[in-house]
Amino acid sequence: FFFRLIGECQAGLSNTLPKQSLCGGSTTEAMASGKPKKKTGIGNFMKQQAAKKVPSTTEDELLQKKPCDISPDDVLGLSKACSQYLCKTTENKFGIEFVAFKLRDMDNDIVLFEVAKPDHLPFEPPKDTDDDSGRFIRYDFTPAFLNLSTVGATVKWRVGGQPIQSFRMVERHFFRDKLLKSFDFEFGFCIPNSRNECEQIYDIPPISDEDKQQMLEGRYETKSDSFYFVDGKLVMHNRAEYSYNN
Repeated sequence: FFFRLIGECQAGLSNTLPKQSLCGGSTTEAMASGKPKKKTGIGNFMKQQAAKKVPSTTEDELLQKKPCDISPDDVLGLSKACSQYLCKTTENKFGIEFVAFKLRDMDNDIVLFEVAKPDHLPFEPPKDTDDDSGRFIRYDFTPAFLNLSTVGATVKWRVGGQPIQSFRMVERHFFRDKLLKSFDFEFGFCIPNSRNECEQIYDIPPISDEDKQQMLEGRYETKSDSFYFVDGKLVMHNRAEYSYNN
């Protein structure tokens, strides 16, 4: 529902930013680590992941694996965006549901896009008959997006009756077969039946004029995969495509 809702609200918002971001954040409500946070916890984790060398993988190789055997290192080794999903929606056995999303231009502190699922709508457990429309979205942006340097994305989600010891997201952005940016964020422990909130920060890498022109001309050739892991096992996979010439 959440990604369908974003898609329905997309019209007229072509100067907004991409979904689900990463790179740092603050937490509120029940998103607790269970331990006092170290001052360098998030930054240290990011630096460790950036410095870490992982073996290269392919989508075909990972499709041969069971989702529970696909690790964060596996998806970090991909050299291009996926054309298929590496897991079914029913792998989400933890009642994880994203219920709100807000994007802002951090440099100018301007809210660019905000959407939320109404509180009265209940969580619908995934079914084997689900199609993939709820986990794929296309974004149409103006060229101005490519000039932004820092973007903040606030996500709110809730979880079911099981505690989640380690909730982690890996997001990979590609233009054609070129990796633009890889984000890796550890959300930590989620209390059962909790609502959680985190603002994640995108530091958008500089883009050359040549690459900008190609991205403007390459409609929907910029793509991203968002992978979600519980205790190191893949439970959710969302995909997106981007256009910057609207």
